[in-house]
Amino acid sequence: MWEMTSYAGLFLAAFGAATLLPMQSEALLAGLLVAGGHSPGGLIAVACIGNIGGSLVNWLLGRYVEHFRQRRWFPFSDRQLEKAQAHYHRYGRWTLLLSWVPIIGDPLTLVAGIMREPWWSFLAIVSLAKTLRYLAVAALALGWL
Repeated sequence: MWEMTSYAGLFLAAFGAATLLPMQSEALLAGLLVAGGHSPGGLIAVACIGNIGGSLVNWLLGRYVEHFRQRRWFPFSDRQLEKAQAHYHRYGRWTLLLSWVPIIGDPLTLVAGIMREPWWSFLAIVSLAKTLRYLAVAALALGWL
């Protein structure tokens, strides 16, 4: 029972940390790894799945914001938004490699939704970035580096 609670807590922490909520999951992952009693691969997988899932929620929120595009209070005109989206698709998609960085990473995933980044490229880039981050945390916690 304790083991499942640990995995569930890690999933929720990783999921929440990837949203715009002020949370973090790296210390919990490192603590669980150092304490032992859990599969390192399982912990890393749970953290990655939770964190990538939270980023996908941000992307979906960004996509949903576009439904308000025709409202008077929406801060950008159609032309401005289309120009920004074209610029983003040319240069900006690779900023998602920074989606693991605290403070700036979560807004980047929201912006990717607003900029209409295709879900498949979003998931590929974000998954790579976040998985490498958790692997680095695990390597440091377990003394592999």
